[in-house]
Amino acid sequence: MTTGVRRRMGVEERRQQLIGVALELFSRRSPDEVSIDEIASAAGISRPLVYHYFPGKLSLYEAALQRASDDLAARFVEPREGPLGARLLRVMRRYFDFVEEHGPGFSALMRGGPAVGSSTTNALVDSVRQAAYVQILSHLGVTDPPARLELVVRSWISLAESTALIWLDGRRIPREELESQLVNDFAALAAVSAAYDEEMAALLRGIVEDEPADGPFALLAGRLIALAS
Repeated sequence: MTTGVRRRMGVEERRQQLIGVALELFSRRSPDEVSIDEIASAAGISRPLVYHYFPGKLSLYEAALQRASDDLAARFVEPREGPLGARLLRVMRRYFDFVEEHGPGFSALMRGGPAVGSSTTNALVDSVRQAAYVQILSHLGVTDPPARLELVVRSWISLAESTALIWLDGRRIPREELESQLVNDFAALAAVSAAYDEEMAALLRGIVEDEPADGPFALLAGRLIALAS
């Protein structure tokens, strides 16, 4: 008979384990409801050992948010292949995958959670929004966006964020419908802006020209025409 020996983790390995455990717990319940004792128990270590790696719950929470924000920002990365509508739809599907997998954690990330007002938390949220902004501009093939385009893209990112937070509170609308709706919301915001600005109009015409008849933007146009008639 052999006796199992627990392997001793290195400092960074243990830190990453604790971050993973905390993120998993924060994904199921609000971080306010998760104690250091629960994190220690789930990690299979003592409470004092948690404090050896993190000075407090806030520092562990911020480390978990860093990992979550990196993951969320990566969801906006999409190859520039195919029409824009299809690309944005794939992005929204990955975005809502994250929202569904990390409901309470997503809410805490975007609303501040127990670290509300923390400069670290605010910086993490801003980094996710900025990463999304840069990726959308990349999809549009724009490096120096005019003011109206910046307004459209940043407004759309805020809309996606608020829509996801509202959806989590009851999930009363099928997420697939919201994903499509948000892609159409982008087109609608761009169209309204294009009505006031020729530069935006030229950009929108380029987008529409590349859209297939069964793409989300074309389907939206068809629905609007049918509604008007």
